[in-house]
Amino acid sequence: MTSLKSQVSLEVPVAAPEVYAVLADGWSYSSWVVGNAHIRDVDPGWPAPGTRIHHSVGAWPVHISDTTVVRESVPDRLIDLEAKLWLLGTARVRISLEPLSASSTRVVMEEGAMSGPGRLMPDAVQAFLLRFRNNEALSRLADLAVGRAKAH
Repeated sequence: MTSLKSQVSLEVPVAAPEVYAVLADGWSYSSWVVGNAHIRDVDPGWPAPGTRIHHSVGAWPVHISDTTVVRESVPDRLIDLEAKLWLLGTARVRISLEPLSASSTRVVMEEGAMSGPGRLMPDAVQAFLLRFRNNEALSRLADLAVGRAKAH
């Protein structure tokens, strides 16, 4: 099992199913995943294990196309992903949902390089570099979950 180098968390003022609904919407990933520029396609059945999001990263005109694959998914509890990024390798990203009450959830995001140049970085460097990006990603994910909950 890949060691996850970075862990960040955020308390979100909605129930776990509301947060999971955003995770289960593959088309929403470019709205909250920092660095993800465009979703090209989402496999039918997302987020079942083995299904993929086909995405692009980077700023125009330099887009790199690749995929993210679901390793494990438990509705309203977690999604475990393998994100691929061309020659840069792959990363494991695990997002866990911990219900705190009927209207509050702690979202925990863990990430670590699985292959490529990132595996050569010391754990502390990976954790430092990922912390800022992943804190922003959780903030965006929370905003989407809260917005969707208000709309219903």
